[in-house]
Amino acid sequence: MAGPQPGSRMQIQSYKHNGQLHRVWESSTVLKGTRNIVIGANDRTLVTESDGRTWITREPAICYFHSKYWFNVIGMLRNDGIYYYCNISSPFVFDNEALKYIDYDLDIKVYPDMTFTLLDEDEYEQHKQAMNYPKVVDRILWNHVEYLIHWIRQRKGPFAPEFVDQWYERYLTYR
Repeated sequence: MAGPQPGSRMQIQSYKHNGQLHRVWESSTVLKGTRNIVIGANDRTLVTESDGRTWITREPAICYFHSKYWFNVIGMLRNDGIYYYCNISSPFVFDNEALKYIDYDLDIKVYPDMTFTLLDEDEYEQHKQAMNYPKVVDRILWNHVEYLIHWIRQRKGPFAPEFVDQWYERYLTYR
């Protein structure tokens, strides 16, 4: 299966382990789309929560998804630098409806100076019990937390110094 076409628009859908829809980003511009990597961008896009509440993103963001890694990365361009929000998640799948993944609650917030904080460990433990995550999934998720921390420290992939800025420049050509 090929990925989405650069320049096209896609919806992003986040689910929970039990299959329940969690959150939907209405429209993102595809900057790169292969079977393994999708890079998208959005700015002031509508987000709908599972309970029906909606909100609009506040700043431009570059979104990085990989089909082999259990995380995705959102680089948000703010006045004081690039902030990253990293979701520990299943690898993405793309069908003609949307890019989809399972959100596993654990998140890492990365600041412009590349310091970071692991978030939502309590929520993860609650959902792990409630949704009965298999031990193998738990192990995979924690291993990918470590991979992600390594990427942050090494400035690898979406954390490379020019990554977000270069993809944002590409995004501007589509607007």
